[in-house]
Amino acid sequence: MAVRSKKPHDEKIIIRNISLVSIIGNCVLSAFKLFAGIFGSSGAMISDAIHSLSDVATTIIALIGINLSKQDADKEHPYGHERFESIASLILGILLLITGLGIGKTGLEHILSGQYAQLEAPKAIALIAAIASIVTKEAMYWYTRHYAKILNSSVFMADAWHHRSDAMSSVGSLIGIAGAMMGFPVMDSIASVVICIFIIKVAFDILKNAVKNMLDTSCGEDYEKNLREYILKQEGVAGIDMLHTRMFGSKVYIDLEISVDANKTFREAHAISERVHDGVEKDFPDIKHIMIHVNPV
Repeated sequence: MAVRSKKPHDEKIIIRNISLVSIIGNCVLSAFKLFAGIFGSSGAMISDAIHSLSDVATTIIALIGINLSKQDADKEHPYGHERFESIASLILGILLLITGLGIGKTGLEHILSGQYAQLEAPKAIALIAAIASIVTKEAMYWYTRHYAKILNSSVFMADAWHHRSDAMSSVGSLIGIAGAMMGFPVMDSIASVVICIFIIKVAFDILKNAVKNMLDTSCGEDYEKNLREYILKQEGVAGIDMLHTRMFGSKVYIDLEISVDANKTFREAHAISERVHDGVEKDFPDIKHIMIHVNPV
């Protein structure tokens, strides 16, 4: 059985805080990494700085997406606006993919040129920036991930993974910069290509999840099994004739047919369906609505 998450009283404050931490943190980190990349002669660190700077844009997109998704249902959108989160995740994934490909292109050009002797070895400041980036971005990943779970927000979860991809890319930068400083300057360019691979992998996962949530995909066998077990335990439910689940952005919609004793009155059968309805929506917080049809047995 799912357990209801305890949400803060004011989600707007949580959303604002996540956004501020991400935007300010990435701006400061990008500026430092860009400075370290230019003055430390590291193409990998410059690529890493661009990656961090792209996080600012994606956080703004995430903020817009989640605010739009939390608008109340209206006449034109009777089922609500949750899919705005999926649209924001889709845009975020595309931007991340473009960023990764751009970084990889620059690194490959340096590798394929074969002119490694002309590549300048990075300086110590680039190494310091890589270490600072790993620590900072990993902390931002855990911070954003924690509150994304509380908010049940796919777009902020995607933003958290964007931070993690930046931390992993900084690990690549660290290895490449250290290798270049030890006398292998091409390692700096190889690090840029490694960063590209990490970014593309994260972008693919974000895009895959966003498309899944926009296509009314089912919640999976495990989720439906837990839901079935919960419903069958409810008083008056003789069986389940049909159970369909579908994702709607970050929320879930359920179509359910239950069997009830045919000798019960209409009022009694209705009370059973209402009890199931209220119980499911209370104990499975990601379910926005469950539609129940009662069959006599």
